[in-house]
Amino acid sequence: MVRVSRETQGRNGKAVTVISGLALNSAELAKLASDLKRRCGSGGTVRENRIEIQGEHRDVLIAELARWGISAKRAGG
Repeated sequence: MVRVSRETQGRNGKAVTVISGLALNSAELAKLASDLKRRCGSGGTVRENRIEIQGEHRDVLIAELARWGISAKRAGG
């Protein structure tokens, strides 16, 4: 299951949206991350098979993943 959550721990209080549970290889993850960063207009990275996007973008990312045919759920509060 793909989960989209928000983390602030270890980031000086700044929010990062994390997408985890994607069953893609590293090249596909990098391409997806690039497209999602462009859609959100912010930076990010791929780390430990998770995509991290700077800022609070959970709703936008869930809609964008659904457009790609990836079922995702919101995780956290």
